[in-house]
Amino acid sequence: MIKYILHKTGYALLTIFGVVSVIFLLFNILPGDPAQMMLGQNQSEEQINMVKKKYGFDQPLTTQYLYYLNDLSPLSFHAKNEKNYTFLKEEKYNALPLFSIGNNQVVIKSPYLRESFQRKGKTVSAIIKETLPNTIILAVSAIIIALLIGLFLGIISALNQDNFIDKSIQIISTLGMSIPSFFSAIIFAWLFGYVLHNYTNLEMTGSLFALDDYGEKYSLRLKNLILPALVMGIRPVAVVTQLMRNSLLEVLQQDYIRTAKAKGLSNFQVIYKHALKNSLNPVITAVSGWFASMLAGAVFVEYIFGWNGLGKEIVEALNTLDLPVIMGAVLIIAIMFILINIFVDIIYTKLDPKVK
Repeated sequence: MIKYILHKTGYALLTIFGVVSVIFLLFNILPGDPAQMMLGQNQSEEQINMVKKKYGFDQPLTTQYLYYLNDLSPLSFHAKNEKNYTFLKEEKYNALPLFSIGNNQVVIKSPYLRESFQRKGKTVSAIIKETLPNTIILAVSAIIIALLIGLFLGIISALNQDNFIDKSIQIISTLGMSIPSFFSAIIFAWLFGYVLHNYTNLEMTGSLFALDDYGEKYSLRLKNLILPALVMGIRPVAVVTQLMRNSLLEVLQQDYIRTAKAKGLSNFQVIYKHALKNSLNPVITAVSGWFASMLAGAVFVEYIFGWNGLGKEIVEALNTLDLPVIMGAVLIIAIMFILINIFVDIIYTKLDPKVK
């Protein structure tokens, strides 16, 4: 197991390195001047040149890339006499000096994602720290809804194979997979937040925390979680239903299931004690993929519902060309996607030792 985990960890580090490289190159070959984006259109050439020198925008792309890797790496090098690149200073990193190599000092720190172009003095890490928990809460809520409804419908569908109930559930799940999340979000917000507002008491927009009527303090608004979580859970419900149905039908044909039935066990006991566990492997794999995808797919849903999460932050950063926020958010989502898949692979080996 340890060897397996180390293998997966090495694979993850290589993948993260590739993701970092692609993100940097993608956003640095785009047209536009980062210094101009930071200062606006009415700044002098002298001010623009100062910003370029301060943040290293006047350096070759390869040099900027090495500085970017240095910022992200937990172990990084800092030139003792460095004056031009303020983002290399230890106070920016909250770094702990380890040892010196010539004129360079090796420090240990948390990854530094630079500063926002549009929010002066605010780091990308601080922005992500404020918004990512809301996105995770939304994604977890959607997955829980998908599992509860999808597993139930999948089991019912498998037990009623090829009859009216089975075919109805399959039609509904197919529709659920074919409808884009942003379209569902618009329909749900309009129908349940506007047309049926007097009955549902739900709002078209709103986040997990909202200011009170006096604008003095934030209060928890759990009802604002209902609509976006339902919308994000629609497509996973359809996938879980189909996977659970097909997997359970396959397991029910196994010899040990026939043996269990021959011993006089009821259908409930056969499914609960024998068939269900062995049917969950493809479901767990799918759920892990959907959970990671939700972190990226929440962009439009959060924006439509006004949910103060990382997805909404990405849309606003795209509108203002705030490249450090976009790069940091995409990088965090990619890393979480990789880590979730590794975690699921490890769980998978526990459920099915043959995977080893």
